[in-house]
Amino acid sequence: MNRSIELMAPAGSYEALWAAIKGGCNSVYFGVEQLNMRARSSNNFTLEDLKQIAQIGKEHNIRTYLTLNTILYDHDISLMRNIVQTAKDSGITAIIASDHAVMNYAKKIGMEIHISTQANVSNIDTVEFYANFADVVVLARELSLKQVADISREIKRRDITGPSGELVQLEIFAHGALCMAISGKCYLSLHSHFASANRGACIQNCRRSYIVTDKEEGMQFEVDNEYIMSAQDLCTIDFIDKILDAGVRVLKLEGRGRAPDYVYTVTKAYNEAINAYLDGTYTHEKIDYWMAELATVYNRGFWDGYYLGRKMGEWSDVPGSKASKQKVFVAKGLNYFPKVQIAEFICESNSLSVGDEMIITGPTSGYFQLTVSELRINNEPVEKVKKGDVFTLPVEGKIRPSDRLYKLAPVKV
Repeated sequence: MNRSIELMAPAGSYEALWAAIKGGCNSVYFGVEQLNMRARSSNNFTLEDLKQIAQIGKEHNIRTYLTLNTILYDHDISLMRNIVQTAKDSGITAIIASDHAVMNYAKKIGMEIHISTQANVSNIDTVEFYANFADVVVLARELSLKQVADISREIKRRDITGPSGELVQLEIFAHGALCMAISGKCYLSLHSHFASANRGACIQNCRRSYIVTDKEEGMQFEVDNEYIMSAQDLCTIDFIDKILDAGVRVLKLEGRGRAPDYVYTVTKAYNEAINAYLDGTYTHEKIDYWMAELATVYNRGFWDGYYLGRKMGEWSDVPGSKASKQKVFVAKGLNYFPKVQIAEFICESNSLSVGDEMIITGPTSGYFQLTVSELRINNEPVEKVKKGDVFTLPVEGKIRPSDRLYKLAPVKV
């Protein structure tokens, strides 16, 4: 879609990549093996995947961004250069970087660069500095919208341009997990388990519950109702208009460690919100609908981050997700009959009924989300299938053997 606002979605796997495309993204970001901030929590791709990712991007008119945004040491430089060179040779659009070594090398070989939030860009002079390397700068998550708008105005007033000769564009995180530390630069994981968050190996100590000890008398008590370091998830869909009015041109969705259904649902909601803003139909009724949709997938509860001027975070009261729906595995793909657009599955767990919401995912097939309109066993219509049944149903898109079918069911409270 050609528009002035770019929506960037996470892709931690091929399934998530296809889900992002179907959700309506303009670009995707992802990591390969090492040297990215989700090295531990997402599947990540390999260097051999880069040509295919670039090709998928070109076929669907989306930009592809490789994250290379961890702290680097001398022994990482050779690997970093190999990754950047391979990305350029493969046709990847840009590198998202925070270490100056990455920026310096990428600039030398003519690879487009975006500045990561890990660079903690919080003022106009820093934007001006990074404009020597990049056309897009991700601002620190802790800024208010007033600060963002001030930076945007100064870019225009000072005529700050990137390597392309165009004005530098501002990018912010619009949705997803927030770290308790400034721009994600946390040292808890390194301190407790020698696993550096700044090297992509965070074990997320902040998401755990803790017992507080009175050091004088040894009394202990558990902090109830709040996970005191686990922030609720950022959600900006109810003030997207204010963000875009502030001069932001790239909205980034967090979630490279999330499942394809999360990527699809969040991308689709924000894509619809941006389009509504652009065509003048951004209403409270639509916002309520989008908020309800976002609540169906992984979340720790929502808050508006620091953009509206808050100084302190809002903390989650649960250890995991508050999603209102859950994915339940049902069946594995067997065959597809393209002339009649019928897919054949074997039910391996639970059951599936006409009217159920369902998801089909596969690394090549991509992502399908639909409502079961018809089920057949031996070409006879049935209302429900159960474990052991071989069944067919209509699917407008090729599925492959081993593709997985899930149904979406309400979470039981």
